[in-house]
Amino acid sequence: MTYAIIGFGKIGQALAHAFARKGIEVAVAGRRPPDALAPQARAIGPTVVARSLKDALHADTIILAVPFGEHREVANALPDWSRKTIIDATNTYGVPPEDLDGLPSSAFLAKAYPGAKLVKGFNHLIAATLAGDPVVEGGHRVVFLSSDDENAMAPVAALAKQLGFAPVNLGRLGEGGALVHARGSTWGPLIFQDLFKKSQ
Repeated sequence: MTYAIIGFGKIGQALAHAFARKGIEVAVAGRRPPDALAPQARAIGPTVVARSLKDALHADTIILAVPFGEHREVANALPDWSRKTIIDATNTYGVPPEDLDGLPSSAFLAKAYPGAKLVKGFNHLIAATLAGDPVVEGGHRVVFLSSDDENAMAPVAALAKQLGFAPVNLGRLGEGGALVHARGSTWGPLIFQDLFKKSQ
């Protein structure tokens, strides 16, 4: 399984730290060319590799950490999204609900990636918390996951565990997943909740 983070702002870098901490190779790409990202990527860890957007999208699992308004630009960079898993770490705070056709933001975003398996995840923690060690107080920091594709959930939950987090399945995007979606100028009730699961 190969991984890429698209977007190398605060959230993208926080996720890169999580991969580097576990020695898992991950490609990173953003608006700037790879040679501009490379020093920052190397500073995070040797397994974080700056790539062009085109090259990064060869990965099996792609984490979207771009501003929500840029998701179509990423989608247009690849003609075929089948066999790809997309982890949507974006947020839509401030986006009018009518601009999303009344859908949860991830369901709206999924329309731009036909054929992909989409999971909402890694979006509810602030960057500084997400970048930190997920092992806290004898347990593991929780990440919430939701998807309308049951087959997509297991590999993303496995990745979250590999990164040291405790995945919690909230179910479908429009049901439990609504708890981690921003709507207009309102944050979902689980956004910013820094919870941890005690080790058994």
